[in-house]
Amino acid sequence: MKRATSVSGGQSSAYIASEYKSDYLVFALVTTNDPLCKHPDPYLRKVVSDKIGREFVGTLEEDVIVETILDLEQYLQQEIHWVVGMAFEDLIDKKGKYLPNVMTRFCTTEMKIDPMFDWWKENVGEPMEMQIGFRSGEERRASNMLDKCVDGLRQYKNVGWQKPVFPLIENGIKRDNIVEYWKNKPVKFAEQNNCVGCFHRNPLVLRKKFDDHPKKMEWFKNQELRTGNQFKKEVSYSEIERHRLQIEINFEEWGCDSGYCGL
Repeated sequence: MKRATSVSGGQSSAYIASEYKSDYLVFALVTTNDPLCKHPDPYLRKVVSDKIGREFVGTLEEDVIVETILDLEQYLQQEIHWVVGMAFEDLIDKKGKYLPNVMTRFCTTEMKIDPMFDWWKENVGEPMEMQIGFRSGEERRASNMLDKCVDGLRQYKNVGWQKPVFPLIENGIKRDNIVEYWKNKPVKFAEQNNCVGCFHRNPLVLRKKFDDHPKKMEWFKNQELRTGNQFKKEVSYSEIERHRLQIEINFEEWGCDSGYCGL
């Protein structure tokens, strides 16, 4: 059985890619065609365009994720397969201007899992091991994932395509071990991976993102304004932007609130 690692742009999946052999490394990139979020480096835009086979304007993740994946590819000396779905705003229009939220997370499904599944059908075509970045102490998350498997395989579109394995749990690797590992290595990482305006994030974190990534957060706010819908039921992004942040946010204390997009 072939083995793959889904490289999300975060340190945990990068650690697995570095320390545990994979036949394939795969990265799913979230894209936007909105010039508001245009990647500032024309050379890197060209590099990514060549990788994904279409024009790359920008991403709704932190721009540094492009460098992360390119750095990691050089560091590992192994090809990383870049896959993409529809641009985010095009996907929203396809869904009738309905916005993804905690109940209907079609953004992850259609911009990450779908293109990865299509890549798998074309390049593998049989069940493969998928190395999952749950760390030691996250055994419950691993157990929940395994409980949803059928005959040991994760299902998608009624196809059993992935056998989850958890090398970090099996080897007692915790977050501190991973952070220490990447110190002084030539791979840049974002403060947080996945979309900067992800609806899973706490409103306080999203408010800080308006300061750190104003153009990308403007995109999320604009999607609510143009569709008349909201990413978070309890509060709009316009309201979050107007909130005066009273405390300094330490992103090391705020991991991904869903733990799903990079898998």
